[in-house]
Amino acid sequence: MGSYSNNKRIAKNTLLLYIRMFFVMVASLFTSRVVLNALGVEDFGIYNVVGGFITMFTMLSGSFSTAISRFITYELGKNDFKKLNSIFCTSVNIQLLMSVIVVFVAEIIGIWFLNTKMNIPVERMSAANWVLHCLIVIFVLNLLNIPFHAEIIAHEHMSAYAFVSIVDVSLKLLAGYMLLVVPFDLLKAYVVFLLIETVIMRVVYMVYCAKHFEECSYRFCFDKKIFGEMGKFAGWNFFGASAGILNTHGVNMLMNIYFGVAVNAARGLASQVDAAVRAFTSSFTTAINPQITKSYSAGDVDYTNQLICRGAKFSVYLFLYMAVPIIFETRTLLSIWLKNVPNYTVIFVRLLVMGTFVDSVLGNSFWTAIMATGNIKTYQIVISLVGISVFPISWLFFKLDFGPASTYIVYVAVYCVAFCVRLYFTHNQLNLPLKYFFKYVMVRIIPVIILCFLLPYLLSVNIEEGFIRLITTSLFSFATSSLVIYFVGLERNERERVKNLIVKKFQGFRR
Repeated sequence: MGSYSNNKRIAKNTLLLYIRMFFVMVASLFTSRVVLNALGVEDFGIYNVVGGFITMFTMLSGSFSTAISRFITYELGKNDFKKLNSIFCTSVNIQLLMSVIVVFVAEIIGIWFLNTKMNIPVERMSAANWVLHCLIVIFVLNLLNIPFHAEIIAHEHMSAYAFVSIVDVSLKLLAGYMLLVVPFDLLKAYVVFLLIETVIMRVVYMVYCAKHFEECSYRFCFDKKIFGEMGKFAGWNFFGASAGILNTHGVNMLMNIYFGVAVNAARGLASQVDAAVRAFTSSFTTAINPQITKSYSAGDVDYTNQLICRGAKFSVYLFLYMAVPIIFETRTLLSIWLKNVPNYTVIFVRLLVMGTFVDSVLGNSFWTAIMATGNIKTYQIVISLVGISVFPISWLFFKLDFGPASTYIVYVAVYCVAFCVRLYFTHNQLNLPLKYFFKYVMVRIIPVIILCFLLPYLLSVNIEEGFIRLITTSLFSFATSSLVIYFVGLERNERERVKNLIVKKFQGFRR
């Protein structure tokens, strides 16, 4: 009965998160178009490369964010609300300390690096410095928001999370449209609007959590034991996240040095499309991840392993609905989305979507399960040694004149190895039966992936590229993917559940 209730909750939360995803994706992509057209390729590239420098610090903050989320969700599984309040208060104090460190380091190193090392036109250096200062403040405000965001996800208040996210992207879109009327330097004005939007969202999160979660009443609390546990967990998580610093934002700096801001603009746009794809699949993983941590906390390892495999398999299926039309129709989609498509954007998008598949889509539930155990030292050392190789190999390829797209090929290859590492550690630490994984997940998804790409391809090669092919291929892809997933990708009992659900909805509609 408990399993049925959990499955029902996951399904309900997934639906809410897909409603959120639709609004967030449309608004985010449209915002990028508005901002690109208003700022121009040069200023948009400057915003992305300077923002990339600040975002490097999110790997440090993200380490504590993961620790905070894991500890809050774990204690919810144990129903220890006194300790939960101590964890929350300690989390807030940690983020305050982190804010001071980040401001100090970012201001000193950031100003030096921006003004002496980065490839930015001299006449735009003043605006670039303005962007740096504003983004540091925005980063700090988002840093202080992490414990409140973690509380909403851990409590599975997905309706509130969806609503707040829609308000967030709507305000960002408004900031983009404000550029059409302001008489000031547009790049400077844009980051000021983003700063105002961040302040508003900070207040919204804080008020909601204080009203709905009793453990969110702040008191000065410095629990040495909790701080030590979270610090140790975050420290090893940061060691693993260091690979992410180099193979995302570090590579972004390399691309700026070797190819200039125009390529940074293309990379930034490709990242926007990738974020939309990740949002589509993460709606499901965001709903299932708290259940993975809570079931492990409750000692139900068998159910945890079922959720891991279910999360991997259904994440792949949901990913295919977005990935197939995007990969086949990249050029047409970008032409519709943007008035001016920077060079390299098409190939960047296609390769980045492939990288997302092996890095995030297939491996997310495994990563969540490993984090739930708290035993992450050896895992983070190994995964870091694998992941960090993207940076030096990309650097080598750039020196050998392989071109900017080569870094994405390296990324895909390296994270195929990283997925094998995640699978190995999940097998060792949670006793995930490899035979069960290959039978339930791999044997199902491989033929599904082949058919979902092959059938639309056979159609697309016979139609001239353009809007008509985009619509035809997208609809055909949706239909064939649904049929292939249902008949090839699902187990018999899963097909029965889907069939019963469709029949029930159809009967309700007829009434």
